[in-house]
Parts: sequence; structure tokens; C-alpha cells
Amino acid sequence: MESTFTQESTLRAGEERRLPALTLAWHPELERIGERVLLFGLVGGRGVDISRLSPDFAHVNGNPYPLADRSLSRRPIRLAPGRAADTFSLSTEGSKTSLAVDGTEVDGEIELGADHLHRGVVLTLSGRIVLILHWVLDALPASPLDLGLVGNSCAMRQVRRDIERVAQLEIPILLRGATGTGKELVAHAIHRQSRRADHPFLALNMAAIPPSLAAAELFGAAKGAYTGAAQATPGYFRRAQGGTLLLDEIGEMPVEVQALLLRALESGEIQSIGGLPTKSDVRLIAATDADLESEMESGRFRAPLLHRLGGYVIQLPTLAQRREDIGPLLIHFLRHELKAIGRDQRLQSSSSPGEPPWLAAPLVARLARHPWPGNVRELRNLARRLAVGWSDRAEVPSSALEEILGAHPPTDAGSPTATEPKADPHVSPSGPKRKAPSEITDDELLAALRANRFQTRATARALGISRTSLYAMIERSSSIRKAADLEVEDIESALAQSGGRLAEAAAELEVSALGLKRRCKELGLDVT
Repeated sequence: MESTFTQESTLRAGEERRLPALTLAWHPELERIGERVLLFGLVGGRGVDISRLSPDFAHVNGNPYPLADRSLSRRPIRLAPGRAADTFSLSTEGSKTSLAVDGTEVDGEIELGADHLHRGVVLTLSGRIVLILHWVLDALPASPLDLGLVGNSCAMRQVRRDIERVAQLEIPILLRGATGTGKELVAHAIHRQSRRADHPFLALNMAAIPPSLAAAELFGAAKGAYTGAAQATPGYFRRAQGGTLLLDEIGEMPVEVQALLLRALESGEIQSIGGLPTKSDVRLIAATDADLESEMESGRFRAPLLHRLGGYVIQLPTLAQRREDIGPLLIHFLRHELKAIGRDQRLQSSSSPGEPPWLAAPLVARLARHPWPGNVRELRNLARRLAVGWSDRAEVPSSALEEILGAHPPTDAGSPTATEPKADPHVSPSGPKRKAPSEITDDELLAALRANRFQTRATARALGISRTSLYAMIERSSSIRKAADLEVEDIESALAQSGGRLAEAAAELEVSALGLKRRCKELGLDVT
């Protein structure tokens, strides 16, 4: 029998070493999803049999057990070292178990390069079981705590290790990662593990606040300090006193407010607008998906603040970089969504090969190969749509995924015999080419807003500028309508035409949805 997860914890710490592994992404016995086996035999030059009877899989510190599904042949598929270093071969010769590798049926022998394991090879056995063949690092033992985070990939083990390392410290933390990777979830985990766990945890999205109100939202304002300040407001720093404050989308913070935040971090004092300085006791966590170094070079982000926020940096992986976690995440989200609508029986385990499951293994294999540009948030939304849209059917149709996933092609490893350049997990895809806001004409700005249906985040990304700069450009422009200028009749007409949908009404009126919502509130209009 092959060595399992229980042996991984006994490996001697030392130089980081890669080991090939198989992780169960889908199994008819759903509680087994996420089990893993480390393939020490491949490292030692021996082959590994994949069949009904071997190898043995296990959860962390769990009891090892073979796949044991009757749809699998006792005659194994053979996984063996390849002809070249760090390559592997898969052979179905003599086995009656059908095999698909990254969505392609295999009959015979194929070769896989080390790069294929780096991104994760998706193996579908007999249309019933999905495995991910991938690398693991033996220097990253599993944490005894899940910290509220799902997944046991090396990337998530590193995140948990980082959380445990800094939770008890009083230093600022910077969470970096693409949108949808779970930065707020990690911030919550840090707070729960800290000495501040019994005090407030507050989160503020800087991108959702107009630049003119950012200082008041953060630090508070005295009554009458500015037009519209009918009463004193405490601000997020005071509300989070003794606890933790997460500032999301920190790259969208106006430069002048950055100076106030830097002062608060350095002196431990905050000053509300129109008020006096007071001591602040808040643990600050910042989060961003922006390239703050580029923002710093262009003058849109202060270098001292970046250095101060980066007391400790935690890098969150994309979902494509933790492909072996897709199965556990999917089952976690599906259970939650199905339970919410009273149909959790859809996920009852099926041990009979003749009994079709509600969600078939080939569909899960398709999900495992999806590029997931929206990361974990996209997977959670997909689980919700599956639960709401198809829980009243005996099976989820294959067309459902195409309907939900749209035009995104699966991320296949390419030809199994080819060796492609290894991707660097620390390098993010290039964003839009930066252009100084002063170089963007009113016509270009208006065209970009219209092309993105006046959604400020999408427009800012399309123009390659920060959202703060976009707000300022809109404010200065004489050719772009402002939500504050809208009359009640215009708003009511647009809302009626859109069936009360705020985003559609905003696109029709050619203003931002956030600006329209504020204007509706000023006029006393009820919108959702």
C-alpha cells in the first residue's frame, strides 16, 4: 500500500522537497472528497497502481482506505516514472477502468511533464471518481486547526501557517490576492485567533466610499463639520476600538486620506473632522488586489504607508493555483446552499454504480479544469446557481455548466506528451496598460463608462487607472452627468423601465449605481 497523509507529518523538516500526490476531488462517498495519498513510490523510481484496491487515501490523520468503488477494475491503471527526469507515464493497458486525462479519453499510454502536475492533472476514472495529480511540498505539514478555511492544498497550508504566526502580534497586516480569493475570510480568521477576538471586527470597502467622505467614514466627524453633517459620527476607527479593522481595497484610498491613516498608524492617534485627537487601539488589516508598487511609482499611493501596512504580508493564492481544493470547496458550498433551500438530500452519497448521482463526476472534472477568473467567489456563486436551478431535478444536466460558466474555456494541460514552460504562481497576469488620468480625454472617459455600463470598477480597470482617479475625473468633467443632478422624475421613469433594478436604471441614466442609490436616498425614494 502507498504511504498516506499520516506519514506526511512524520517527514523531517529540512530542505523543501516536492512530492507527487493524488487528491480525491470527487467520490460517490462524498465524505471522502479531499482525501490524499503521497506517491513516495514515484520518487523512489517505482510505479503506483490505481485501481479499486490501491492506493490508500486518507484525510489528515485519518484511516487510509482504497477507492473501493465497484465501477473500478481490480486490474490497475499504472502510474510510473517517465523516460525523462520529472516526467510520468500513465498506462491503461490491461485495465478495464476507463480513464480521461484533462477531459480527453485515454486508451494506452501517455506521458505527463512536471509542469502538468504543477497546474494539476484532472483524472476521471470510470465516470465516477475524479482525482487531481499534483505536487505537494513535504516541508508544509497540515495545521491542526482549519481556522474556518476550506482546503488542504500547500497554498492554504501556508496561509494557515501565516495566520498562526501573526495573529497574536500587534503589527499591521497586508493581505494581497486577486479578487474573490477570500481576503475578508482570512482577516476574520486572524481576528478570531488574536487577543482581540472578544472585541469588534469591522470591515470597510474603500472602493465603495466617495473620496470626499473617506476621512469622515474612517475617523468620524463632529456635528456641523461639513455640509450634511447633521450629527456627530464616530467613524470606523472608534467603532472598532479594542478590536480589528479591515480596510479592503486599500489601493482606492485617496492620497490625502492616506496621510491621515499613516499618522494614525505612527502615532496611535486619530482625529475626527472638526474634533480633537484621541488615542486609538485598533489592529489594522489592509487588503488589496491592486499593484501597490505601481501605484506608488505613479504617486497614487504613498510609499511610507505601503511600508507601514506591510508589517507582514500574506499572499492569497488563486483558485487555479490550488486546484486540488476545488472538490472540498464545491461540496462545502453545495451543502450550505442546498440546506438553505431544504434540499440537502440531493448530496446523499451513492455507492451503487447503477445509481446516477445528482452531480456527475465528469461535471466535477469540468469544474476542476475551469480557469476560475473569479476564484473562490465564482465557485461559491456557481454552487448557489446549481442548488437553486437544478435541485428539483434528479440530475444536473451537462448543459448547466456551459450555461453558468459561459465562454471561459477549461484550463487543460494541453497535449499530455508535451512539456510546457512552468508557470510561476507568484506572477500575476498583466493588467491593462497604465495611462495617466490627465491623458484621458472626456470622450475616452465617456466611451469607457458606456462600454462598462457605468460600473466604476470595470471602467477603472479598462482605463488602467484607480477608482479614486476615476471619481475625480468624473467630478471634473462637464460632459458627464452626475447622479446628484438627477431630478426625481428622471429617476422614477428609469426605475419603472428597469422594473426597479437599480443597476439597469443607473446604466440607462448614465450614472454610477452607487451615485444613483445615494441620490435616491436623498430624495426619499425606496430602492433595493
